[in-house]
Amino acid sequence: MDRVIIVSADGHASMPSKLWPEYLEREYHELLPRLTAENELSTRAMTLLNDMSLPLEARAVFDTEGVYAAGGWAGLWDVEVRVAEMDREGTAAEFVFFGDFRTNDLFHNVMNASYPPDAVDAGARAYDRWALDTFGSAGGRLLVCGAIGACLNRDALLAELDWVADHGFIGTYAPGFMSLPGQPPLYDEYWDPVWARYADRGLVVIVHGGYGLPQGFAHTEIAAAAERVEAAGGSDMDLIADLGAGIFNDDFFTDLRCRRALWQFMLGGVFDRHPDLKVMMTEVRGDWLPATLRHLDSVYADQRSDLPARRSPSEYWQSNCMAGLSFMHQAEVEMRHEIGIETIDFGRDYPHTESTWPNTLDYLKVLFAGVPADETRLILGENAIRFLGLDRGMLTEVANRIGPNIADITDPTATIDPALLEHLAQRCGVLKPAEGALRLPKLEPMLRDDLVQAGAPAGSR
Repeated sequence: MDRVIIVSADGHASMPSKLWPEYLEREYHELLPRLTAENELSTRAMTLLNDMSLPLEARAVFDTEGVYAAGGWAGLWDVEVRVAEMDREGTAAEFVFFGDFRTNDLFHNVMNASYPPDAVDAGARAYDRWALDTFGSAGGRLLVCGAIGACLNRDALLAELDWVADHGFIGTYAPGFMSLPGQPPLYDEYWDPVWARYADRGLVVIVHGGYGLPQGFAHTEIAAAAERVEAAGGSDMDLIADLGAGIFNDDFFTDLRCRRALWQFMLGGVFDRHPDLKVMMTEVRGDWLPATLRHLDSVYADQRSDLPARRSPSEYWQSNCMAGLSFMHQAEVEMRHEIGIETIDFGRDYPHTESTWPNTLDYLKVLFAGVPADETRLILGENAIRFLGLDRGMLTEVANRIGPNIADITDPTATIDPALLEHLAQRCGVLKPAEGALRLPKLEPMLRDDLVQAGAPAGSR
């Protein structure tokens, strides 16, 4: 077929705050006034950052069809708007994750302040039920991913995994997304019944950007920045500068805590005990993977007799893992064979500030000009269909109706407006050079701690 099946590895949703009382269990309603006040602060701060990246004068470049100005981002909570924007950008299917700056989540996100574990669990349940009611009607086009709670009550976690599996969710955020005291490392036997449930029910574990940050981390940083600016009599621009130099700097999407999850699964023997478990690393970039996997393979070769893992990390990557490359960079396309041509899936990250929306079709021309058609198809959707077991027949029908033509994407002579390319380079980082091995020294302390806990002799690294 000439059309391309696009399965976007990343997209977001957010429950409107007016619906919080409807979906949150009544015993936790007493926490809503506090959450409402926090919501006002964080959405104000994040809106300022968004408007700095997407100012009014830039809309003549990136919003020539007026979809951003018309509120096309409202697919966050409106299934009809979302599907319309998927059709406009030729996207047959898309992951739906919680989290967006336009409203806070119900206690279970690192953007929230600190709340008791049972409230976190209740908030995650509320999100899951709202997501089903809101997006369930789209069938296989919207791959709804469940929230994850505090994970300190394992029975409650297992029950929620059964609920999301029963209702057709594709998976959930990985346990430990929000770090709380008392959570064991991912290779600990505490999690074995949990990983078995994921594998048995066909649920994918999603390690998404922001994974592993402590509870309350982002809210604390935003509140502190606002307090500093107010005390100094500063302006909104001062608040933007403070946040940009702090929590929301360039390292947010490359935070090493996300990567830690990968080697805990691999070196800790999780994939040996649960060979059918599937893990997807989304919105954490991919240009670091080849160097890191080579390093982990070396570590494994040196200490394999002391570790529970029976295979090398690079083997687990090929058999059990997938990279969801949100706002994929040109350098990652160039590294596609190093990363693993069958382990990559492109993501729009709709409708976040750094997303390719509403310019995805132009963005794809930048990424795939001159790339072989069969490899382009793998990265845009075929890998996800195989890894996730999606209905290819249904998605083919959708793509035949709305999908882009493969020749338009891979045409080596294709060009886009230079002003748009410059904008996409700033907004999405499409032209950034590859990270490679640059940050390997920074992950060594975490890796060393995990090796010791997983069984390697102390001081062996």
